[in-house]
Amino acid sequence: MADALEKRRRAYRKGHRGEWLAALALMLKGYRIVARRFRTPLGEIDLIARRGRLIAIVEVKARPTLEQAMEAVGPFAQKRIDGAADLWLARQPDFGRLSVRYDLIAVLPRRWPVHVENIYTPCH
Repeated sequence: MADALEKRRRAYRKGHRGEWLAALALMLKGYRIVARRFRTPLGEIDLIARRGRLIAIVEVKARPTLEQAMEAVGPFAQKRIDGAADLWLARQPDFGRLSVRYDLIAVLPRRWPVHVENIYTPCH
């Protein structure tokens, strides 16, 4: 039981660190972070970033390889992200003027985070 709890703590810290690095990488590219860990009953979005009228819904994955990070955003994760994104977007007063994109930031060992734009198209 103690081992399982310690594994969860390590994973939580690794996730926090990965999200912090991902946010930094986006800010250096000119994005403004408008939400972190946006939680809803339908799901959670790691980061929501904005640059002009573009909203990037960003999933952050810390994995050994880029391929593993991309594979981790499967259909179940996409549905969860879509539901949360719909709720967040519905609350935006300028929703009709926004472009939305679904991105991935892969946090890889000993490398700067890799930003993959348009990782998938929502299933609306």
